[in-house]
Amino acid sequence: MIAYIIRRFMWLIPVILMVTVVVFGAMKLVPGGPFSTEGRPMSPEIRANFEARYHLDEPTWKQYIRYMVGDIVDTGDIRDFGKHGLLGFDLGPSYKYRGRTINNVLFDGGITKAAVSVSAQLGMLAVIIAVSIGIPLGIISALKQNTIFDYISMFLAMLGVSIPNFVLGLMLILAMLWLSLRGLPALPLARWGTKDLWDWFSHMILPAITLGTGGSALIARLTRASVLEVIRQDYIRTARAKGLRERAVIWGHTLKNSLIPVTTVLGPLMAAWLTGSFIIEHVFSIPGIGRFFVTSIADRDYTLIMGTMLVYAVILVIMNILVDISYAFLDPRIRFE
Repeated sequence: MIAYIIRRFMWLIPVILMVTVVVFGAMKLVPGGPFSTEGRPMSPEIRANFEARYHLDEPTWKQYIRYMVGDIVDTGDIRDFGKHGLLGFDLGPSYKYRGRTINNVLFDGGITKAAVSVSAQLGMLAVIIAVSIGIPLGIISALKQNTIFDYISMFLAMLGVSIPNFVLGLMLILAMLWLSLRGLPALPLARWGTKDLWDWFSHMILPAITLGTGGSALIARLTRASVLEVIRQDYIRTARAKGLRERAVIWGHTLKNSLIPVTTVLGPLMAAWLTGSFIIEHVFSIPGIGRFFVTSIADRDYTLIMGTMLVYAVILVIMNILVDISYAFLDPRIRFE
């Protein structure tokens, strides 16, 4: 198992390299640049000075190497290899937020709270909501198949999948405003940076519900289908024939095996939630990584685009590795060599 985990993490290196090549090349194919005159009145001389300052006037291949290893391209000092650029975990300066680096924007905070931290808080709360609602709802719906509870549960799940997140978010905001106008207690809208646990929870619960509703509906439907498939297997009939109690059959034999497909879906879902959703962050005015990613595309902030994409790629790979590791705990028949 240890050797398998090490090999999987070693694959993270070529994946990140491939992401940097593809994203960097795609950015250069898009017309314009961070100092383009479109929407920004700027004389050609000032624009040329900015591009020279950030080395944007160099060939694309040289810009890429500089992004990876830093100014070692100019100095040629091999002793600096791995100390600057992406190899030194330096994501470079931001072209939009002058005087700030991408590390500062995404991780350290600065003017606002760190974008990755905000998105991670929102994503973790959304994951808890989705899993705590989706899995129990799917299990009970499968055990009560073709009953009124099953029909209502699947109707709510279909409704949750069908309603777009931004529509649900706006509906929740309107509901809170309606309650406030009627003099009834209402949850405040999203806020970050507070140290009080209840204050933080009350401000983040609405965007977390909005983000996690679609996931909980998907998890409920997948859990129901998986439980129905497993519960008809021969070893379940054998367990019941041995006289095991129904609770032991469900929790000891059915649930673990039926959660394998759900766990497979949870990997990419958790990566998406932890890196934020631009739509939800925009609706609730949350300065998370998703919002920075979309605004960076409009501003042609190359380094910020690269930084957000790399964060998402790393989290996605780590989530997939954790999913693979969890297989062995859910089903002892699965072994990694």
